[in-house]
Amino acid sequence: MSKFIIERNMPGVGQSTAQDMKEACQKSNETLRNMSRPVQWQQSYVTNDKLYCVYIAENKDVVKEHAAKSGFPADRIEEVKTIIDPTSAE
Repeated sequence: MSKFIIERNMPGVGQSTAQDMKEACQKSNETLRNMSRPVQWQQSYVTNDKLYCVYIAENKDVVKEHAAKSGFPADRIEEVKTIIDPTSAE
């Protein structure tokens, strides 16, 4: 399984209400439950006009399939090659 970052262009998403976000999360979770191949949504970062989502899946096609079935855009999908943090400098 690999980790992916998905960039979703969604103008105005940062102004969504808590209820809007809840409903979007429910829709995503329902789609995940119905997927035939394993895929896990870890978290998302919400900015004014984009979502940056972190997923674990066997490949990019599974991430694309989730996007298509859930109705959320997946404008860019990048596989994470490694993770670094401040302690990586030690």
